[in-house]
Amino acid sequence: MTDQLAEYRRKRDARRTPEPVPRSRPRPTGRSRFVIQQHHARSLHWDVRLERDGVLVSFAVPRGLPRDQARNYLAKHTEDHPLEYLDFAGDIPEGEYGGGRMTIHDRGTYEADKWRDDEIGVTFHGDRTSGRYVFFQTGGRDWMVRRMDPPEPGWESMPETVEPMLATRAAGLPPHDEDWGYELSWAGRRTIAYVSGGRVRLTDPAGDDVTSWYPELRPLGAALAPLETVLDGEIVAFDGSTVSPELLERRKDPRDAAAARRAAERTPVQFLAYDLLWLEGHSTVELMRYSERRELLEGLGVTGGNWQTPPYFPGGGTFALETAAAQGLDGIVAKRLDSPYLPGRRSRLWLSIDAG
Repeated sequence: MTDQLAEYRRKRDARRTPEPVPRSRPRPTGRSRFVIQQHHARSLHWDVRLERDGVLVSFAVPRGLPRDQARNYLAKHTEDHPLEYLDFAGDIPEGEYGGGRMTIHDRGTYEADKWRDDEIGVTFHGDRTSGRYVFFQTGGRDWMVRRMDPPEPGWESMPETVEPMLATRAAGLPPHDEDWGYELSWAGRRTIAYVSGGRVRLTDPAGDDVTSWYPELRPLGAALAPLETVLDGEIVAFDGSTVSPELLERRKDPRDAAAARRAAERTPVQFLAYDLLWLEGHSTVELMRYSERRELLEGLGVTGGNWQTPPYFPGGGTFALETAAAQGLDGIVAKRLDSPYLPGRRSRLWLSIDAG
């Protein structure tokens, strides 16, 4: 009788890894359980494991399971894993097979709608994952996975592009200060960040992809995973403690990845997120007020080495202007607390005010 875990054991040394390495051959339990693990290995991916005949049939899915029917995602068929892996989470030492941090994203039970050598159809019943999916072979060990039923009611696919809303210039602070929130104007490069499947895509105001300009921002996707969101903000470069728009000009050619890497070494940048345009299948631009979007944004924890959520000041126009002047910034942006987000439009709901 073939030992289904032979390849699994061959790749692991129980003395060096905390992973379960059972000595006995697997035995079927008659159950149909699954686990999805978020695996921060050499590259972030999700491991989807299905209990079958005493082992966990496993797929490495680089972007996780698709949440709507519009996307097919790559799935790599890997070696069968032992049932003990249903509960495994921990750090696999660097240098070992699959080295990196592994956490449990979801687990539950499933129903097998179809199980063939080249196609597996399942219906998941988990805490975070539900619905019908099909894994189908495309060649070799490469498979694809597709969602077969509609997403949850009200779900909207992530937009391909969102044009940024623009502020109108104003000579001074607006009346009724308590109705406005104030942000510092950073004189950076306006950028929309699309975060999905542990990856980030960056576009400029024209909708052009500028991701390759800023390699140090690529880990933002993994840092927020498994969150899917669209963020509005700016990319700024700091020369010491001073914002320097000129330093961003060194990264103008997105076709030259080597030049972008050299520029990153010389002039590290920060992505400053100040608005939330889409979150987990739901647009926030029209039905949600600026103050509500900011509250949600601050709850996402967009804070790291090269990305921050700068504060805003509700009803604090004078303080914001004084802060901008003290930091050598050009000015502030005033936004009505009840304003929607109007993609591609310039509006007096947002005002650009000089610090001088």
